[in-house]
Amino acid sequence: MQRIPQIVLLVLTMFLLTGCGQDKAEDGLSRVENAGTISFAMSGGYPPFNFYNESNELVGFDVDVAREVASRLGVTFKPVTTEWSGIIEGLRSGVYDGILGSMAVTPERQKVVDFSVPYYYSGAQVLVHEDSSYGNAQEMQGKTIGLVTGTTFEEDAKKLGAGEIRLYKDDTQTLMELGNSVVDGVITDRVVGVNAMNSGKFSVRLLGSPLRGEAIAVAFRKEDQTLRTAVDKTLTAMHDDGTLSRFSRKWLNVDVTVK
Repeated sequence: MQRIPQIVLLVLTMFLLTGCGQDKAEDGLSRVENAGTISFAMSGGYPPFNFYNESNELVGFDVDVAREVASRLGVTFKPVTTEWSGIIEGLRSGVYDGILGSMAVTPERQKVVDFSVPYYYSGAQVLVHEDSSYGNAQEMQGKTIGLVTGTTFEEDAKKLGAGEIRLYKDDTQTLMELGNSVVDGVITDRVVGVNAMNSGKFSVRLLGSPLRGEAIAVAFRKEDQTLRTAVDKTLTAMHDDGTLSRFSRKWLNVDVTVK
């Protein structure tokens, strides 16, 4: 058998590696375009951002944003609801294409996933029972605070000196526990708190000002750079033409898309 010269092998190897590198760089966007769908994950229990209505339909601000992003990319939106505690691992495992479910950008999360440009801004808020006598967030020191597993709000509870932190699947559960006085306070998104008060379903009130601000964006696998870039352009256009502001006023009665 005739041996192939080493220089030919080297050239072939470089060609194959270069080709593989190009395929990988294009993988995210081409995968979505070839499938004709884009799947975004969210908890499904975070009103008014993403939740199931009385007809068991997934609705909310995040849902409208996700559907519009998909439409502008020329594909169909495929929603995936999953528990927040494992949502990043689901993304990294390839269960869905992205997380569009009110995820805050943090340095810790940026180590394992990439984020789009923010599509809205919010803040961490303490809620208490409407009949409680608490006057400010500092009075939560030593108290029992409820929050959703896997959220950035756990660090806020620790900074306030919570005596016990109880973790729940979603904010429907945290707010019910607060309304039933099982926990002394809840930390969640400020808009979620306002929505809970206005709904009349929960006996809660806001306690003071937000603890801090957050930028909310779409999360992607680090290797899906082309998909993130395409979604960045889409979200920027939706900021510029007022679509995000319109969705915000529709669901929240305020515009949270401007920092």
